[in-house]
Amino acid sequence: MAAAAVVLVVRLASRSSVLVVGVYGLLLILCGLVIELSRRGRTRLGTWLLGAGLVASLAADWVLLP
Repeated sequence: MAAAAVVLVVRLASRSSVLVVGVYGLLLILCGLVIELSRRGRTRLGTWLLGAGLVASLAADWVLLP
């Protein structure tokens, strides 16, 4: 979660865009969801979800954000 926040700040410093906030904001929300899943004992599902979300956010960053 901290790494996603740092990347968000770095990306906003280089380019202020609603898409940047959207992509990394959704990743931060996903991190919070994974924390809640882990707290409820669904760590394996949370790990897969976090991995898929990270790959999706990096792909969206590469494809959507020039």
